[in-house]
Amino acid sequence: MFAIRRIDHVAVCVPDVDAALARWRDLFGLEARDRGVSDELRTEAALLPLGESHIELVSPHGENAGLARFLEKRGPGLHHVALEVEGLDGALALLRAIGVPLVDVTPRIGARGHRVAFMHPRATGGVLVELIERRSTRSSPGEEAP
Repeated sequence: MFAIRRIDHVAVCVPDVDAALARWRDLFGLEARDRGVSDELRTEAALLPLGESHIELVSPHGENAGLARFLEKRGPGLHHVALEVEGLDGALALLRAIGVPLVDVTPRIGARGHRVAFMHPRATGGVLVELIERRSTRSSPGEEAP
C-alpha cells in the first residue's frame, strides 16, 4: 500500500464562503488561515486550522458543476475527506492497478499549491476522498512553511 500521513482536512460545501466563515467564527472561534480561489478546480475555499488538520469551507467558483449539483441536491454539508499521502503518483498507480475507481487518474494542482487527486465515492462506500501530496515544505528565511 501507500503511506497515509494524516487527515489534511474535512471539507464542507457551502454556497457562500463569507457567510460560512462568519458562522464558524461565531460558533467555534475559528479564523481562516488560508483563503483563495483555484481556477483549475473552479473552487473558492477557506481553511480553518484545527489542531494538525483543517476544516475547509469550499464553494463553487465559476463553472463547477460538481459542487453546484452537490448544493442543489443536498444543500450545504460534508463534501469530502482529504488524506495527505506520500507519493501521490505511486498511490494512484496502485489504486488503478487494483481496480479502484478514480475521479482523477493524474494529479492536478489544488488549494495551497498541493498536488491532489480524488477517488470516486464508489471506492469508499459513498465517501469522496481527496488524496493530497503536499508541495515542498522548505521555506525562505523568515517565512513560515505551508
